[in-house]
Amino acid sequence: MTDNTCIQGQAAALCIENLDTDQIMPKQFLRGIDKAGLKEGLLYDLRFDTQGQRRPDFILNQDAYAHASILIAGSNFGCGSSREHAVWGMQQYGIQAVVASSFAEIFHANAMNNRLLLITLPPEQVAQLMDDANDSANNSIDIDITAQSLRSRNVQASFELMPRHRRMFLEGLDSIGLSLSYQDEITDFASNHWTHQPWLRHVAATARRHL
Repeated sequence: MTDNTCIQGQAAALCIENLDTDQIMPKQFLRGIDKAGLKEGLLYDLRFDTQGQRRPDFILNQDAYAHASILIAGSNFGCGSSREHAVWGMQQYGIQAVVASSFAEIFHANAMNNRLLLITLPPEQVAQLMDDANDSANNSIDIDITAQSLRSRNVQASFELMPRHRRMFLEGLDSIGLSLSYQDEITDFASNHWTHQPWLRHVAATARRHL
């Protein structure tokens, strides 16, 4: 079951350190002007060979992991360029959460703002989760966002979330939705601002008239 409060799904171990966004979403899949079609590009050079044939030894190409929704990843996951397409592609592929010992800062911000859950755990727990994930017959993971806890066959762990990220996940909000939840406060602030400093309201238009 997966809803706003929990993620439950099959895990796949992607044991690659410093996996960058160029590999997560190669540049040739960035030509569109919207978010459509990025599923096809996810980890393309790892999933397919130079002839466009599926690499049978890659974890997500194996039948047992075809429906994996949680990745157990190497450290510094998502380093490289700031392309948000990497996050969108992962979500379109069906990935809902990534667990690693560390993430690149910009990727972390992009992911959490789009509600792709990133969980940071100590290296030894990540290693145990990879071992659990490699047993395809028993590799389900339960993530309780409310309790901020994770449970696999051999790991029980707590993880940290910033309060605003926790609220976004629990209430189903992206960063824009979170901003709009403060609409009344924003409107009140603007009204008060223009009331006390009315000469600033049309300063740009006034300046243009005098140019």
